[in-house]
Amino acid sequence: MIYDVIIIGKGPAGLSAAVYAVRSGLRVLVLGRDTGALQKADKIENYLGFTDPVSGSELVEASTRQAERLGTEIISTEVTGISWQDQFTVHTTKESYQGLTLVLATGMPRKKASVKGLTAYEGRGVSYCATCDGFFYRGKTVAVIGDGDYAFREASELKPFAAKIHLLTNGRPYQGAERDDAIEIDERPVVGLQGEDKVESLTFGDGNQLSVDGVFVAEGTASALDLALKLGLENDGRAITVEPYTQATNLPGVFAAGDCTGGLLQIAVAVGEGAQAGMSAAAFVKTARGEKTKRVQWGE
Repeated sequence: MIYDVIIIGKGPAGLSAAVYAVRSGLRVLVLGRDTGALQKADKIENYLGFTDPVSGSELVEASTRQAERLGTEIISTEVTGISWQDQFTVHTTKESYQGLTLVLATGMPRKKASVKGLTAYEGRGVSYCATCDGFFYRGKTVAVIGDGDYAFREASELKPFAAKIHLLTNGRPYQGAERDDAIEIDERPVVGLQGEDKVESLTFGDGNQLSVDGVFVAEGTASALDLALKLGLENDGRAITVEPYTQATNLPGVFAAGDCTGGLLQIAVAVGEGAQAGMSAAAFVKTARGEKTKRVQWGE
């Protein structure tokens, strides 16, 4: 099955995009592990339409039911990567899904791993995208910092290039569903990186060192910026660059909405951008099919 629109992110931006896209008569899929920080919000008083404060969980639940009632398919799963060949393929921990267009709505990038030297060695042995930089480590030893399925997938993408791959959980138990004899898992905490002009080694909490040529950071789950890097989307290192009024990225068929585009990080903004991204994705699909499109008017 090929979906017309695949939306990555189950927060306000993603669900808003789903509502507008599915009402255009398209097959829409929403993928996401959770709804992020909104789920933990106790009282929201500045979102229009509620006389009394509403909790983040209540708002998410109502929005989810609305999207599903209109025909959106929503699957709770962790997205680990995206590839493209004639159509987009979104990889998750269990299955892969094909779509004609994508909307990225996974919020802001997560915090970086708290390892001394990561920032200092960025571009000099520290990378955040195995797909982008794996080729430069052909025949070399690399380490991937992360403890889950996203980290394991990044490590797996390095197998055609690296001679030795270490998956470092940085003091946490390994949470991934898979294992591979070609990927050595080490659960010791990492305290720092060393090297002259580039990364040459890292130090564990027990004082031992590991010689490496490169370090890839893949903490937590894949953020919108992580996915953007894999697709070659323009960004400023923090947020994805989009066109005003359309939410289109520089890659045809890919749109972004919500906190991952920067700007004012508010629910109202995320909902508005999601609506525009959903309409733009729908228009892209219909134009590709030779169907006529029109601007959505108030109340439609």
